[in-house]
Amino acid sequence: MDIEPDPPNGITGFPLGMPAEAVKTAAARLGRVKVSNDGSADRFRHMKVLALHEQFEIVFLLEDGKTLTAAEVWGPRPGPEEITVRFRGIDVFRTPARQPVEQLEAMGLTVLHDEPGYWTVPCLSLGLARVAGHDVPLGTDGEPPYFQAVLTGPADYYDFLLASR
Repeated sequence: MDIEPDPPNGITGFPLGMPAEAVKTAAARLGRVKVSNDGSADRFRHMKVLALHEQFEIVFLLEDGKTLTAAEVWGPRPGPEEITVRFRGIDVFRTPARQPVEQLEAMGLTVLHDEPGYWTVPCLSLGLARVAGHDVPLGTDGEPPYFQAVLTGPADYYDFLLASR
């Protein structure tokens, strides 16, 4: 299985703007589905659809309670299926974390690292995290050596971070 984050458009099979019922149906093809705050657009309790595959998770955010506004893919764990998550040819979860950041910067993109464990690419609406949701080996810096999650959002998702600079 190949998953490709494509900000600001979505991820493979899940375009941003996709209706909630279609997100739930498509997510069910990946594995078990958990829906929280169904239909809610509350800023602090908006709708989420969690796809639980035996080797990975994807959190689908529906911040307006109606349509897909962002998707966060968590790194695959070993198992029977070969799962690859690539962004513009970069294997996000199998390439040491510093390399994708350097590659993004080499593309002329602004990569912000304002919070430990998190990187954002505002004008691209891409987020990367080294924070692990489960036990993973840690590198010499005390963080996982590889990214653990990648988020793609709409065109202006992280642009507010540029205003504070």
